[in-house]
Amino acid sequence: MSPWLLVAALAGGVGAGLRYVVDRRLTPGRGARFPVGILVVNVSGSFVLGVVTGLGSAIAPELSLVLGLGLLGGYTTFSTVSVETVLLAQRRRWRDAALNLFGTLVLAAVGAGLGLWLGAVLARV
Repeated sequence: MSPWLLVAALAGGVGAGLRYVVDRRLTPGRGARFPVGILVVNVSGSFVLGVVTGLGSAIAPELSLVLGLGLLGGYTTFSTVSVETVLLAQRRRWRDAALNLFGTLVLAAVGAGLGLWLGAVLARV
């Protein structure tokens, strides 16, 4: 096993811890009105991954692996969005369920696009 893969795995643990902290700070309880914490996590993670990807060869491939696969892979979460969406639907909060699902998709894609743009700009500097 590559030592960089081990470092990426450790970074994934750090990313998961960061996700928990951000989510708990922004979403006070399980039955909160809307899972804003996970939305912020996924949008910010998509943006940062966009920056890392946009930087391309301006950063070392090992750093890209540790940040992209490791840290941001542990930080962002599609499965939590899925579960939160189903839980909202089970509580008949259809609008919130749709907003969570489609809002996350659109905002994360916009964040990724902005990150890719910023990364490309920074790579040229």
